Amino acid sequence: MKYFKKLVGEKIYLSPRSSEDAELFTEWLNDFEITDYIGRSSILTTIEGEREYLENNSKLEATFVIVTLEENKMIGTVSLENIDHINKTATLGIFIGDKEYRNKGYGTEAVNLILDYGFNYLNLNNIKLDVMEFNERALKCYKKCNFKEYGRRRKCKFINGKFYDSISMDILAEEFQENYIKNKNI
Repeated sequence: MKYFKKLVGEKIYLSPRSSEDAELFTEWLNDFEITDYIGRSSILTTIEGEREYLENNSKLEATFVIVTLEENKMIGTVSLENIDHINKTATLGIFIGDKEYRNKGYGTEAVNLILDYGFNYLNLNNIKLDVMEFNERALKCYKKCNFKEYGRRRKCKFINGKFYDSISMDILAEEFQENYIKNKNI
């Protein structure tokens, strides 16, 4: 698969998402180690369904795959969804599918790259996300990226026989001051 260096960071770059990666996404989205943490374990993902989803959502403004600079290997996905240009809001979604690249800072770098893009190129003011209460790795990442908890929906997600809280977090443009995109011209 050919990837394109839209947003370049230190160890990764973000490339537009393509339906050509449907097989790898299908593998990841049928792995409880991933889906339990993103609340999708009850959903069955087929290659045909994933290919259709990727084709229908490939034209969105901010849907990327995460690719390593060194190996040029796709390791996950990150996106800004439900973009509202009037209210200047969006919802962030991310997962690192490749197990070898978890807990090594790739997710944090991907979040910072997409925040830089969202605030400084899409002119957003508020980016939110929802995270499962037990997803300590993600919570640590989001706090490191300066997200703040603003709410909690109690016992609203049923996973593996138990109900869990969903934590809502957000970040404002004024709280994001760094430059992470290395291939900016100005």
